[in-house]
Amino acid sequence: MNRTEHDHQRDQRRAGRKSVNVVTEVTDVITGRPMGQIGNLSGTGMLLIGPMEPRSEAIYQLRLPLPDASGSSPYIEVGVQEQWHEHAASADQFWAGYRIISITEESEAKLQAWLALPS
Repeated sequence: MNRTEHDHQRDQRRAGRKSVNVVTEVTDVITGRPMGQIGNLSGTGMLLIGPMEPRSEAIYQLRLPLPDASGSSPYIEVGVQEQWHEHAASADQFWAGYRIISITEESEAKLQAWLALPS
């Protein structure tokens, strides 16, 4: 990995992350299967915990809710690429980090508005 690639990856990890304090089921749009629950989310990526071990560097189209204080959960769809994954403490669960690689302007606006809400 050259220095520019390393710096870019480090900068992506520095994106402000927001924890999700309620159960948020993320769905694979293509298969309709649940991918897991959001651990945290930023404007550039997310951490999921779920029952499925993702393929290394695989690309997924995901549908995820953005729960707010009113109890509503507008959904957004994002294209993501797996960056890393590992077994969680529970034997049948995996932690996985994803980078957002595709998002519509409408979904981006919803995501940014959600990230701006107080935790």
